[in-house]
Amino acid sequence: MKFRVERDVFADAVAWAARSLPVRPSAPVLAGLLIEASDGGLVLSSFDYETSARATVKAEVSDEGTCLVSGRLLADICRSLPAKPIDVSLTGTKVELTCGAGRFSLQTMPVEDYPTLPAMPSATGTVNSTDFAHAVAQAVTAAGRDDMLPVLTGVRLEIEGETMSLLATDRFRLSHRELGWRPNETDASMAALVPAKVLGDTAKSLTGGEVTISLAAGGTGEGIIGFEYGDDNGTRRTTTRLLDGEFPKVRSLFPSEHLTVAKVNKQELIDTVKRVALVAERNSAVQLKFGDGEVVLDSSSGDEAQATEAISAEISGEDIMTGFNPQYLLDGLTALDGEMVDLAFTQANKPVVISATDSGDADSLGRGAGFRYLLMPRRLLS
Repeated sequence: MKFRVERDVFADAVAWAARSLPVRPSAPVLAGLLIEASDGGLVLSSFDYETSARATVKAEVSDEGTCLVSGRLLADICRSLPAKPIDVSLTGTKVELTCGAGRFSLQTMPVEDYPTLPAMPSATGTVNSTDFAHAVAQAVTAAGRDDMLPVLTGVRLEIEGETMSLLATDRFRLSHRELGWRPNETDASMAALVPAKVLGDTAKSLTGGEVTISLAAGGTGEGIIGFEYGDDNGTRRTTTRLLDGEFPKVRSLFPSEHLTVAKVNKQELIDTVKRVALVAERNSAVQLKFGDGEVVLDSSSGDEAQATEAISAEISGEDIMTGFNPQYLLDGLTALDGEMVDLAFTQANKPVVISATDSGDADSLGRGAGFRYLLMPRRLLS
């Protein structure tokens, strides 16, 4: 195997393919990055039996071949190289990498021990990658991180015709985001439970253009979802196994009517919560009192420290006093777009629904609309 490739293009593809490598692989070969060189260029792959990543790169290939090397080490080396062409050749069991005056030699791993990557399911539809990345970033805010409750570490992706919904919850909060997309079949109706970390990492890596989503819901725990996009430098493809289990029916938690709605400046509220929370005891709430055209925020650390600050608000409905985990409140506020946000309540001991005030102003594909964040009052968490 022998090829020459541009440093930036190669480094970017290696970093992308290596990002999903397991930190503690169950077998040494799973820490490897598979490099396949042919007339069509390079294919870089990683796979840990759950998630696969595959990147294609243009290169001048002198000799075709395949090798398996440490993915993280190769990524670190490529990142440090100067902006000059990289020459790579396979000699025996070593891969020689030359860039400028620098030379590296890497031990290869047995290619025959490497698992076969899963096939990409047939395409389900396409979506603007920027819109999708933003929607996913909002939705994963509420996803659980407790591996003892694996169902809650996923994002439920629901497809109904030209509308895609993303739902996530960790039992204390709930996020719901809708966006428009272009399905291959206009009457498409399907759902999938995608690992939130994989979905978040994949969406973050999207760099513009269209992303193709491919969904194959097989038998129990056998479903696979794939994401693919490309640019002038090549294509990027990732697949992951869907989570097994029944996602809770959470849509009904959003109340149909509200007795109190407060409209506040988002950044002002974020800054105030951060300041007031400085004196809050660990796992204690920041108290919010709505009334008389303002929101008064209170927190304390016993007799040692107290903080109070008020900000103006447009309040319709009854006065209300409640309390929230400050970090959960900040997570939801930070995920919202726009300058003003609505905090809608039914009762003090019931969840708040936070949304952008102008969330109804969307374009034809529903971009910019449809993100709601529901948060339980702190006293219900104990």
